[in-house]
Amino acid sequence: MKSETLFKSSPPVDAIMVKRRAASFTTRSIKNSTKSSGLRLAMSMLDLTTLEGKDSPEKVRALCAKAICPHISSVPLKDPVPHVAAVCVYPMLVPIAKQALVGHDIKIAAVATGFPSGQYPLDIRLKDVRAAVEAGADEIDMVVSRGLFLAGQFDVFQKEIVETKDACGPAHLKIILETGELETLDNARRASDLAINALWGRRGAKPISDGEVFIKTSTGKIQPAATMPVTLVMLEAIRDTFLAGGPKIGMKPAGGIRTAKQALHYLVMVKETLGDAWLTPNLFRFGASSLANDILRQILKIETGHYAASWDLGE
Repeated sequence: MKSETLFKSSPPVDAIMVKRRAASFTTRSIKNSTKSSGLRLAMSMLDLTTLEGKDSPEKVRALCAKAICPHISSVPLKDPVPHVAAVCVYPMLVPIAKQALVGHDIKIAAVATGFPSGQYPLDIRLKDVRAAVEAGADEIDMVVSRGLFLAGQFDVFQKEIVETKDACGPAHLKIILETGELETLDNARRASDLAINALWGRRGAKPISDGEVFIKTSTGKIQPAATMPVTLVMLEAIRDTFLAGGPKIGMKPAGGIRTAKQALHYLVMVKETLGDAWLTPNLFRFGASSLANDILRQILKIETGHYAASWDLGE
């Protein structure tokens, strides 16, 4: 594919200043009333995830039950806890999730494209995407070829993203950069720009609507996964796209976000970098498996003055 994007180069990243600014978001003082609403918002943005070799239909059904009703404790709350945004599973388990979520406004995300390595022939990865969408996936979390990026084969890197988006049909696309393997913040910024520009700014590209495309930090299988500095760099790429007249690209940090306190820090960063418009599940998600229960613990602590026992929270 000849280079047909408007992408020229990414701005250099001042790693020291990025890390300082990212750290500054953890120092904000948040009142309990604001914290309670922020925690509920974080729950509504959660992609509740299970991506293990031992995943079974029974485990996915249990995950879906948790997604529908995160708060199953006998301890009453002042306001209901919202359901999560999506359930994220392997493609072969999409039909199980689809059946379990009938009648509920919860998306089904499938990690197609040879997750987590992406080291499969492109035709097999595209077939994986089409099969997942046909089975009922609303969203596809694709892994990019980090090898192509690191080898400087940017045109092929972008071409694979374009073909994957085409294979998604009506499903939305989340592009996993696996930033832990990109090694530097400069690379994370360039990969973000290339991924976005593959679908916006390329001559002849199909229009994309707000929230139709996300960029995502990690698979959760490589360390480091999501970090605040790398997420900030990606948010700035999204901001610059929007300021240049582009659509609102979504963002999904995934892997390593386990506590409600961390989730609030990320929400502060989103608000101060992109504004309130991005504080919605349509444009921001957390990829996590254990975050839901810590959010519930903190909500219960704020409203009752006591932490819930482990048996008060469903797994």
